[in-house]
Amino acid sequence: MTDKPVQEEKRVFMTGNEVVAWAAVAAGADIMYGYPITPQNEVMHYWTRLAPKFDKKFLQTEDELSAGFATIGGALAGRKSFSATAGPGTTLFQEPVSMAEMMRIPMVVVVQQRGGPSTATVIYSQQEVNMVTFGGNGEGWRVVYSTATHQEVYDYTIKSFNVAWKYRFPVFLLGDGYQAKMREPVTMYNPEDRGIELVEAEATLGQEGVPGKDRPARHIRNAYSVEEELYEASMPIQEEWEKMAEEITEWEEENIEDADVVIISHGVVSRAAIAAMNRLREKGVKVGYFRPITLRPFPNQQLREVAKKCSNFLLVESALGQLARLVKDALFNIPVENFDTIYKPGVGITAEELVEHIQKTR
Repeated sequence: MTDKPVQEEKRVFMTGNEVVAWAAVAAGADIMYGYPITPQNEVMHYWTRLAPKFDKKFLQTEDELSAGFATIGGALAGRKSFSATAGPGTTLFQEPVSMAEMMRIPMVVVVQQRGGPSTATVIYSQQEVNMVTFGGNGEGWRVVYSTATHQEVYDYTIKSFNVAWKYRFPVFLLGDGYQAKMREPVTMYNPEDRGIELVEAEATLGQEGVPGKDRPARHIRNAYSVEEELYEASMPIQEEWEKMAEEITEWEEENIEDADVVIISHGVVSRAAIAAMNRLREKGVKVGYFRPITLRPFPNQQLREVAKKCSNFLLVESALGQLARLVKDALFNIPVENFDTIYKPGVGITAEELVEHIQKTR
């Protein structure tokens, strides 16, 4: 048994679900609570293989509701706890996540998107953006990272734990069925060897001493009797979330300065977008690229700056406009030359499709 699961930087070849499990161990996660659902099942399987080697724990609960609330319980006890789910499970997670938002409880949830609505397919989609970014009741406060590669799955799993515990908001890592199942090279590393300081977990409840006598009583709430009381409790959280948003918002952009058209995408579809941009650039077609990495907080200002240089957009996603809603909200009241879309709910998008579409519409 070792304190450092990843002793040295090394190149490996594995599935995305296996990457999640290794990254969670590297991030100092203590326990996973989960319930089986495809395509995230192997996150649980790989975690249970790693857990005994590194003094970690696992509990399979009776459903996703229980997994979510158990994850909250682990965090309250001062354990870095997390879970993983997909599809209908993501829906069930919204109730515990809403509680965590109101009570400022850090938790990490990995979502490997599958098709919808309802049970639909178990393979792939980008159709869980709405639920993950703005699920639950009330506006809520959460962070959502959308990954495109296995390397990002590793990097942002580690970052998710740090952000959750530093700012005390729930954090979603949003992958998909393709990332979950396919294999590709990843560089695994010990975060501290790269200067990444792991944020320590802190128990909220169950501390030593008698509350009110040996230490101040701690009362965290998610229920309020009157409207004004809820307002007074919510607004300071909103202010803290907005301050955090300025510090953690992430995006990628390329070839914007001279672009005649900008492809907007997120997650695994961005790989096709980059490939299409590079192929068209070789043919003299000036294509740019914009990708939000944080879907919440969304890089609103950064996209608005792009629109000042080129507002001929092609938005592509494996959903029926879920990313588009976030983009249109960001561009509200901004003059846009053209807003073209390719929607393929639950179906992959290739670079060849994007190249052909852009060439036909120029």
